[in-house]
Amino acid sequence: MQLDEKIYFGSRCNDVLAVGELLVDMVSVYDKHQSNTDSYRKFFGGSVANVAINVKKLGIKSVLASAVGKDSLGDFLVNYLKSAGICTDCVQRVDGSTSMVLTNKSSSTPTPIFYRAADYYIYYSEKLEKTVSNSKIVHFSCWPISRSPSRETIEKVLATAKANNVLVCFDPNYHRQICDNRLPEETSLKHIKSIMGMVDIIKPSEDDAERIFGKDSVHNQIEKFLNLGAKLVIMTLGKDGAIVSNGADVLRYETLATEVVNTTGAGDAFWSGFYAAAIKGYSIRDAVSLGSAASAYKLKSLSSVSELPALEQLKKLYKFDCSEVDA
Repeated sequence: MQLDEKIYFGSRCNDVLAVGELLVDMVSVYDKHQSNTDSYRKFFGGSVANVAINVKKLGIKSVLASAVGKDSLGDFLVNYLKSAGICTDCVQRVDGSTSMVLTNKSSSTPTPIFYRAADYYIYYSEKLEKTVSNSKIVHFSCWPISRSPSRETIEKVLATAKANNVLVCFDPNYHRQICDNRLPEETSLKHIKSIMGMVDIIKPSEDDAERIFGKDSVHNQIEKFLNLGAKLVIMTLGKDGAIVSNGADVLRYETLATEVVNTTGAGDAFWSGFYAAAIKGYSIRDAVSLGSAASAYKLKSLSSVSELPALEQLKKLYKFDCSEVDA
């Protein structure tokens, strides 16, 4: 992937298919350690679900494939999607409680507590297969590949995506706590690493890379992702911005954030700005800049899903003069 060129997509009716976690985020009202807080606010959440919502706000089409319980929290999430204009045909209602994450409001990396049940019961279906084939981008995370049956569903999704020249993008948001604790950690990590050979673009944070590979320099971590098969690596570095590499060229980006209220969902906003820009015809270089702008905008909000403006408004707000690349 050439960094100064646009990504060419085929003619498809949907822009982004996000496959993975849809859950409730319970965020502490105050910036305290969880053992010292007893007040939480309920938010729509799940990294993959956030992307589906955000890209719609930025002006492109999205579909979410996920699973929630047949309970009031599941109703809350499905109704939120409908109110946002997101198609819920690929959101399955299953036995088991809707999944939840408790996290502390934080200006640094938050400490989550995971309660998983329904989210990994995503089953492959004819409807999902058709949606993959009719999408320009498939986006997924570590959540659905960390447990079965959604692990097998993702494998089928990726095979269908590759057969139809759909761009595959992976958020390696690995946490040991989301995996099946009956399996050794090296087994979970081995599976995550094996998936990367089917991935076009991967966006790890420094914390993601350390959880997967252990401590190392940023450049060494990027090289590890490339060696596993990823075509383009975008590593976000928090207050230090981001580094992008395709194995031949490296670009460094400074952070655009001026105010940090809560970091939860900032990576999802980055993905969303990047996708919206790429779909609208911006080069990879400029799409990363617009992803950074979306992330900076989100950092000012307590919710993991921010009221992102349209992409053109985001450009004006952060004074970008980049333009779409002619086809």
